[in-house]
Amino acid sequence: MKRLGLEREVVDRTAYDHAVHRFREAQITLPTFAELADPYRHLAGMQPLLAGVDPDEAHPLNLFRVHWYNGVVQRTAVPLPEHRILPPALTGVDAPIVVALGDRFPMIRAHKVLAAYGCLAPRIVTGQFDPTAHRAVWPSTGNYARGGVAISRIMGCRGIAVLPEGMSRERFAWLERWVAHPDDIVRTPGTESNVKEIYDRCAELERDPRHVIFNQFCEFGNYLAHYVCTGTALGQLFESLKEADPAVRLWAFVSASGSAGTLGAGDYLKERFGARIVAVEALQCPTMLYNGFGEHNIQGIGDKHIPLIHNVMNTDVVTAVSDRSTDRLNVLFNTDVGRHYLVHGHRVPPYVVEALGSFGLSSICNVLAAIKVAKHFGLGPHDVIVTVATDGAAMYQTELEKTRARHFSRGFDEVAAAEVFAECLRGVAADHLRVLDDAERTRIFNLGYFTWVEQQGVSIEEFTARRPQRFWRDLRSLLPVWDQMIIEFNARVGATAA
Repeated sequence: MKRLGLEREVVDRTAYDHAVHRFREAQITLPTFAELADPYRHLAGMQPLLAGVDPDEAHPLNLFRVHWYNGVVQRTAVPLPEHRILPPALTGVDAPIVVALGDRFPMIRAHKVLAAYGCLAPRIVTGQFDPTAHRAVWPSTGNYARGGVAISRIMGCRGIAVLPEGMSRERFAWLERWVAHPDDIVRTPGTESNVKEIYDRCAELERDPRHVIFNQFCEFGNYLAHYVCTGTALGQLFESLKEADPAVRLWAFVSASGSAGTLGAGDYLKERFGARIVAVEALQCPTMLYNGFGEHNIQGIGDKHIPLIHNVMNTDVVTAVSDRSTDRLNVLFNTDVGRHYLVHGHRVPPYVVEALGSFGLSSICNVLAAIKVAKHFGLGPHDVIVTVATDGAAMYQTELEKTRARHFSRGFDEVAAAEVFAECLRGVAADHLRVLDDAERTRIFNLGYFTWVEQQGVSIEEFTARRPQRFWRDLRSLLPVWDQMIIEFNARVGATAA
């Protein structure tokens, strides 16, 4: 799978040497994956230097903030990832739902910057990407493209974002501030449901040899970064709960499929704690659940295909959430009327309500799916479900206004807030959920054939190699290899953090 970035040695010495020279000029040091997985332990000496760097700046030291352990103001690391445990007053279920907050990541305020680093850094240290000659192309429905542009800019190369023209205005506003040239924002037809159109545009761009496509749906660096970094972070969150109450168990990890990178954390949590892995999609486009198709507005989760980096044969449950609920809860969670109703109408603790600003559309989707799982399986107060808030509400203010205009033309008042709460939270049903056996896993795995073999040119041997779990175990052996290569690369650069 050389085309997919899985190299263990330098494959182009000229590209490698160019990268060393560029990084030496810019004084760029790369963090290892082990450091990003546990920065509080490994990067304590970096904190005095980081304190003087704006977390939203394209500064080389911000690479050392690409992890889950940033504090609320992002200038200092914290011993546990920022998170909230959602109480029954909000969720209506007894099972604790633990949500790690992705808007603590630097520059883009979303965890996709970790995926982008996980894809580009290995390509740099293996000589597959020459920052002096290549352009990094980041196909996405939003946050991954933003993360890729940010990481590219820090690493001194040109980043190109490819995303649907119908995505939230906030995504484009951010990109317009960060790209080197307006042409580096490539708009494709459609919205969240139009991933195929993104692929088609990337195929055109790839005809230019300067363009290297970092397709998050088939870049295994995306999977590996989340496996070790997100998996470790969520594991530490659970262990902190278990220290306080030894009776708790990690029942499930829940995540929208999207590129399937974040689902890699589920493999880590399943190995260490026996957690079930729950993959989530939009009800309006239930590809895994019903072989379905359609359009939806849960921005950031993709659809209509099975990512190549999704370890389908290790997934335990698939469920679906409606964008009607995520859109309407965006209004409930992020208006004064809605928040007042939650605090005074249902006694949701103010510190929980305040954190709801850290829940974007796909984050709300993850929470609703966790509630579905808790209801379907009758989970109790010792059955912990962990999930992630991939980004915050700041990316969706225009979507909030669209929803208000469409659904609450007479205004969003307390009565409307009560109706949304009743329908979209208390009304969550344990439906559109399927427990996967081997036959169901095989069905979903086989769906990927049509995208990757027939459309994208992956060989049948490469495609089927991912079926057994030994493939994924062997894949993880790349992490210490890449870390050692990063250490050697830094030594050649001779740059210091100072």
